[in-house]
Amino acid sequence: MLKITAGIDGMACEMCEAHVNEAIRKHLNVKKVSSSHRKHQTVIIAEEEISDKDIKKALEGTGYKVTDISREPYEKKGLFSFRKHH
Repeated sequence: MLKITAGIDGMACEMCEAHVNEAIRKHLNVKKVSSSHRKHQTVIIAEEEISDKDIKKALEGTGYKVTDISREPYEKKGLFSFRKHH
């Protein structure tokens, strides 16, 4: 699993967050997506790598601009996260 954090320019309210989330879900294969207009970012949880190009393309024509993208491994933190299943 991968956590991709994308800086997004142009989000001003919760409706903007919903528009960005919808565009990401519609164009990309993601497990979860959440956006914050206050932090100016969108966090995507995905099973597989998603390219910067694909993320930018998903938001093309929406009026929002991707400013930067970072990635890190994502481990679901749950009640039983101390038990590692390999």
